[in-house]
Amino acid sequence: MGPGREREDALTWDSRGASSFECVFAASAGVGEVRSGRREGDKDTWNMAAPCVCTENEIAKIPAHTFLGLPNLEWLDLSKNKLDARGLHPGAFKNLTQLKRLNLDGNRLSTVPALPASLQELKLNDNHLQGLQHSSFRGLSKLLTLEVEGNQLHDGNISPLAFRPLGSLLYLRLDRNQLRTIPPGLPASLQELHLGANVIEEVTERTLNRSCSLSVLVLSNNRLQEDRLAPRAWIDLPKLETLDLSHNRLVHVPSFLPRGLRRLLLHHNHIERIPGYVFAHMKPGLEFLHLSYNSLRADGIHDVSFWGLRTSLAELLLDHNQLQAIPRGLLGLKGLQVLRLSHNKIRHVPLNSICDTRAAQDSNLISTRLENNFIDRRRIPPTAFSCIRAYHSVVLQPQQGEGESS
Repeated sequence: MGPGREREDALTWDSRGASSFECVFAASAGVGEVRSGRREGDKDTWNMAAPCVCTENEIAKIPAHTFLGLPNLEWLDLSKNKLDARGLHPGAFKNLTQLKRLNLDGNRLSTVPALPASLQELKLNDNHLQGLQHSSFRGLSKLLTLEVEGNQLHDGNISPLAFRPLGSLLYLRLDRNQLRTIPPGLPASLQELHLGANVIEEVTERTLNRSCSLSVLVLSNNRLQEDRLAPRAWIDLPKLETLDLSHNRLVHVPSFLPRGLRRLLLHHNHIERIPGYVFAHMKPGLEFLHLSYNSLRADGIHDVSFWGLRTSLAELLLDHNQLQAIPRGLLGLKGLQVLRLSHNKIRHVPLNSICDTRAAQDSNLISTRLENNFIDRRRIPPTAFSCIRAYHSVVLQPQQGEGESS
């Protein structure tokens, strides 16, 4: 088979009393091919690394013998069917000793089924899971990715020992459940944790104290307030680089942020203030700071609010706030490339507010957005943007009260 060409082989099982269904083996040079298949009595035995796609077939029952002819299958997609705990035989996957990827998204499973120890990726999103027991993931020491988004999980039905067998887990997705706190007992190996769209109200000091490998933490769309964030909740996580706290209930930028943080997402909160020196302890410093859709006013940003971000900060988003003036402290951000101040209440662009006319070198700014404010463009000093190499990268039009063609 030539590079880039795909082949599909269909295999139909009669489930002996269940509705028969068809799975398609889609192979390409990058995934693998169906290399051989031989008839053994009434079964087909296949040797493959290609995915077996059985999605959207209304499958409600998988008996024990279903996959007997596929001992070398590595990737199985059973998503968007009608499987529940009664219809999926406990031994259905027993013979799949080479299975690495299993997708069970969009079914009706209330418990985690028995699974082969070879699994590296497991998707159980959008099911009816009513808990994770200490034995739910028994034997899955090779699992790298686990997704259980959109289920019925809450603090009372997740065992503290549920994740203990997952000693190699790198990626965990628990979005869209009913969690009020971060689950205990997370694997120390975990690098990426997604907990968006829950009802999480607090982060305690002990919750993440073993998560020393964590680099990405997503807590967006929860109910977090700064007085429920423990002072040392995450400051000592040495590898945490991305923290998403967007769509919460914060009224100021939290203190004691992780020292090595590079990307901080705080948009869609109620933030009124960026405390002075709140970023000063960070090394090498934030690269992206997103504060769009908050309640920031000019008096909520101080000269030292961005202290510590002089050379590191490349992108600062302050659009859709209540700013009446260009924030103080911007001149000190020598690495800044993207500045967004649109959709505020700014009326003036004073000299030396964005460009330091006393400095000889050009700014690193490549995008400066000031549209949809109340700026009279005729009153902008001629040298207000003199440090910006490409004048077209400054967006001033339209302003409130004027049309696009003004």
